[in-house]
Amino acid sequence: MAVPTDIRSEANRAVRATVAALATMALLATGPAAASNAQDVIAPPPSGVIPVPAPMIGAEDPDNPLAAPPAIPRGGDPARNQAGASETTVEFSDDVSLLPAPVRRMRELIMEAARSGDPERLRPLIGTGADTTRLSLAEVEGDPVDYFKSISGDSEGHEMLAILLEVFEAGYARFDAGGEAELYVWPDFFAKPLDSLTPEERVDLFKLVTAGDYEDMVGFGSYIFFRAGITPEGRWLFFVAGD
Repeated sequence: MAVPTDIRSEANRAVRATVAALATMALLATGPAAASNAQDVIAPPPSGVIPVPAPMIGAEDPDNPLAAPPAIPRGGDPARNQAGASETTVEFSDDVSLLPAPVRRMRELIMEAARSGDPERLRPLIGTGADTTRLSLAEVEGDPVDYFKSISGDSEGHEMLAILLEVFEAGYARFDAGGEAELYVWPDFFAKPLDSLTPEERVDLFKLVTAGDYEDMVGFGSYIFFRAGITPEGRWLFFVAGD
């Protein structure tokens, strides 16, 4: 189900503003060489498994077996933060039957809530306290459901519910399969070189973004529209946009 361009203009403008600002900063910092290097995108190997950049993740005490896992950093991209070391690989699939049961169930609950048209249905899935789903790369103050509605192009939050539904209808990327930092991220475009997509993949991507957004993201070097992540245990970790 595609979200009409006229009701998603605010989200699209936010993405384009992010791309423009970051691209300008990069060019000012590194000069003409950066513009040339931005085009050197490495296509994934035939296996469909590609390495991802090293994340920023907190350290834990190896001498204390009772130490709690490190908290996920509140800044930066939560998917890359959670992805593991530089040798971490990503597997792609659109087969939801391959998802662990807790992941599959959380995805279903989120999509049911989105289809209902009532953002309040997301509240028990977002959670509270340290387990609250991240809805922004920056800190969110106040009620998370109110924030979710505030970033929608309409006052009821229906645009954001539609985008959320589309994100989870896309294929997914499995980070660090079987490892400590295993994570399932939608859509799979988050971990794919955008300028190497097949025609079929581009059609799927255009369900989420406009052609103009796509060109901007190719120029930037990665997908930075809305994406969501669920842990193997079924925790809805984040739903964010930007970079």
